[in-house]
Amino acid sequence: MKQVFRSRTAFVLGWVWVAFVAFNVWDLTARYNGKASMVALAVLGVLTALVYVVAIRPATVFTEEGLVGRNPLRTTVVPWASVREVTVSHSINVDHGEDRVLRLWTPMSSARERARAQRRGQAVKQRGKFKTEPTLTKGEQAAAQALSGKTHADWVGEQIGERADKARIRNEEPGPVRATWAYDSLAIGVVALVLVVAAILVP
Repeated sequence: MKQVFRSRTAFVLGWVWVAFVAFNVWDLTARYNGKASMVALAVLGVLTALVYVVAIRPATVFTEEGLVGRNPLRTTVVPWASVREVTVSHSINVDHGEDRVLRLWTPMSSARERARAQRRGQAVKQRGKFKTEPTLTKGEQAAAQALSGKTHADWVGEQIGERADKARIRNEEPGPVRATWAYDSLAIGVVALVLVVAAILVP
């Protein structure tokens, strides 16, 4: 079963920007007035390319075969049995051998999010000291304990480690790690470059 993890805020804002750009492209095309319109289109093209590679494209994907890290300019596929160690700081870092580390762009853990998670963990420990507080069920208590003090990045990092452990238990052989260029990012970059050149050449 495929699971996709990304920054929801960045993803939503990225598509809001795309909708804004689509309207402006229609407006500039309908009211085309030469160089000024081309310059505006070029600016929108460059900004849209940046928004796409930073906000829309990055994702961490779990598949049956392995971990797929979609970063701005590269896509890396790591078989689960090839994952050696997972550490989480600001980003999730996946060690897959020979001093090679895949740094996932999403989900990331900001200092504010980590501080909020720590406060939530303290609140879970203190819960139940007063009789007026509602009593949690065993399931709710287990869920609260499992997530206390952890960010979304911490949780995803643990899931990667667990899947890697299961693959080793099944005696799966570590497979080759495949890394390819993000052709979609390169394509949108070429379009933005063409718009910039056109804006310079149009009299």
